Amino acid sequence: MLNFEFFYAWTKEHLNINLDGYKEKQLQRRIGTIMKNTGAVTLEEYAIKIQADPIVKKNFLNYITINVTDFFRNREVFDEFEDLMVTYLEPRFGPLKIWSAACSTGAEAFSLAMIMDKHKIAQAEKITATDIDETILAKAKKGIFTSVEIKNVDEENRKRYFTHEDHTFYLSNQIKNKVAFKKHDLIGDRFGRDYHVIVCRNVTIYFKNEVKEELYQKFSDALVPGGLFFTGATETIYSPEKYGLIKRASFIYEKI
Repeated sequence: MLNFEFFYAWTKEHLNINLDGYKEKQLQRRIGTIMKNTGAVTLEEYAIKIQADPIVKKNFLNYITINVTDFFRNREVFDEFEDLMVTYLEPRFGPLKIWSAACSTGAEAFSLAMIMDKHKIAQAEKITATDIDETILAKAKKGIFTSVEIKNVDEENRKRYFTHEDHTFYLSNQIKNKVAFKKHDLIGDRFGRDYHVIVCRNVTIYFKNEVKEELYQKFSDALVPGGLFFTGATETIYSPEKYGLIKRASFIYEKI
């Protein structure tokens, strides 16, 4: 039987990652799969491999942190959020302070930057884009994507914001310079304050219910009154008023 108690404590001490908040069965199945791929038989042996081999460490972090995202993910919902940015947020607040949490490759943060550029919405500061995985953050900063990764970007935005060679698309500095990337652990690190927009989509589904509820409260606390929290299409918040939120649209919540 695998010693997950040891492994959770080890990752917290040596990788500064808190796995306690993740749904156990789902997470442990993933750990077991990636461990076996290295030839390790026990988690103690796997921990030694992670510590000794940068590639094993990189593969572990990539597999555990579930780096899945898209530009303008769930297009109809994203269009609704764009409309709220233009007709509600910008007229009410002027320059906007925005956080894209668990940003992965940066597609969502860059999508927000494109919306702001297109509609000439001022920024209070650069969009903050955070993730726990430093390897994926390094990729995000480059702004280089495949044709598959930008499949949801319409032709107008492709022409305006990308240059391409073969099937590789290079995001313009005009958009890259609107975003600042940094490492952040949603479970273990402090949240910022006074955001007008927080986007965190298709992430909380991987956490235990008590951790999920704690995160929703923290997100709410990090918003200004009237600010918007944009969740994923699998993450309906039941009884949002518990967290000082009201439902504004599908998967979009307003801080009361």
